[in-house]
Amino acid sequence: MSPQTPPLAPPSDDQHPLFALIEIMAKLRDPNGGCPWDLEQTFATIAPYTVEEAYEVADAIERGDLSDLKEELGDLLLQVVFHSRMAQEQGAFDIADVARAISDKMIRRHPHVFGDHAYEDLSAQVAGWEQLKAQERQAKAKTGVLDDVPTGLPALTRAVKLTKRAARVGFDWPTANEVLDKLREETDEIAVEIAAGDLAKAREELGDILFVCANLARKLDVDPEDALRATNAKFTRRFGFVETELAKRGKTPDQSDLAEMDGLWNDAKAAEKKV
Repeated sequence: MSPQTPPLAPPSDDQHPLFALIEIMAKLRDPNGGCPWDLEQTFATIAPYTVEEAYEVADAIERGDLSDLKEELGDLLLQVVFHSRMAQEQGAFDIADVARAISDKMIRRHPHVFGDHAYEDLSAQVAGWEQLKAQERQAKAKTGVLDDVPTGLPALTRAVKLTKRAARVGFDWPTANEVLDKLREETDEIAVEIAAGDLAKAREELGDILFVCANLARKLDVDPEDALRATNAKFTRRFGFVETELAKRGKTPDQSDLAEMDGLWNDAKAAEKKV
């Protein structure tokens, strides 16, 4: 900021909070006295923060912390306002266009609420929802079954969406047991590549295993990301127990060995079963 440029004033207290946030972002992006960091950002540089904030929202929900959820939703809302402001500067769209587009979509996809259409039951509603989405894809010249599954999704989540789409047109295993058979086949294949020392092929086979695991999660109606987060938390909790018990013995993990730590790990599992 040059000495001649007066500082930008914050929004007034009586302004609606949403409009205030929009104005704050406009001031941050103002070349005449805005924030240098915010001015340097682009859609690409902000995108990782958008993904991170979405995960933090999910984390607050998982912890049941509504105070944190309020804060994290605010951070996520800021991302929407930030992207919208950058688009407005390019003459592409603004925050009102974003709100209008999602409002139109929700009305279009809920003809049973905002129109005179009626569904027999929930399954018919889901089928109707998918039909409407298919029509939207066609309007965007995306006619392939998998065309609009976002590439930026976490890999496990995208695998579930890809296989769910394929399943809708009949490309699917009949039951979870067939998926388990495929999983055993893939683990046998990676064992061969590991024994042969071919790490490139082992990497490919590992990808196949993870893809089949995502398929299995879908067949079991389980979110694989959620299941893995729960296992990560369990691992963290049990390893913390190991560290605590080692500290009682005057040790750190690097001063222990696998046999001792494995024994303490089993103690942690046993303690959890008693709770």
